[in-house]
Amino acid sequence: MTAVGAAAILRGIAVAALVVVWAALAHLGSAGRMPPDLAAAVALAPLFAAVVILLWRAGSLLWPVAGAIAAAALTAWLWPALRENVALLYFIQHLGTHLALGTVFGRSLTGGHEALVTRFARRAHNGMLSPARTRYTHQVTIAWTLYFAAMATLSTALFLLAPPAAWSVFANLLTWPLLVLMFTAEYLVRIRVLPPEDRSDIAGTIRAYRATMRRQRGETPADRP
Repeated sequence: MTAVGAAAILRGIAVAALVVVWAALAHLGSAGRMPPDLAAAVALAPLFAAVVILLWRAGSLLWPVAGAIAAAALTAWLWPALRENVALLYFIQHLGTHLALGTVFGRSLTGGHEALVTRFARRAHNGMLSPARTRYTHQVTIAWTLYFAAMATLSTALFLLAPPAAWSVFANLLTWPLLVLMFTAEYLVRIRVLPPEDRSDIAGTIRAYRATMRRQRGETPADRP
């Protein structure tokens, strides 16, 4: 195993551990089993990280620093309301994530755009897709759109109708396993309905997704971390 490969594995393990720890803390916070200040801080941590990362890509140190200061000031101003509505904060984050992802997948099915999964597959197969693969990836894009819509709908129903702990189990503890289950189910269908030359493994799909995102941001291979 190369040093680059070992580093990638260790990075993946670290990210997975961080996700598990955050999910456990988020469950305790949204279920009301954690001090409100700590629960609100845990809920806001991913948002802060996303803001800093997005501003960091602007290419100047000034933007992430200024953005972090502005976000901190806004948070301090809103803190009394945030700590009193911790469950709502987690719900908005969970709902917003799935609505945003559903919108990204769904919009690629309209207006003459190429379906998002088709775009990923085209990158993974060096721009060459058979009619069967094109048709299949279009259907997978529909499936992912429906998946995110169903998750958003179920999240809303549980938040409004079920006890906070029940919603928290679904949103914080089951979201990632359900996502993995969806990936696995799609992969099993893929190897059943497509010939070997039209298949790509999950790792190849992820690489294609990252390449597509870098291309949309205007990065070159030399810009990769």
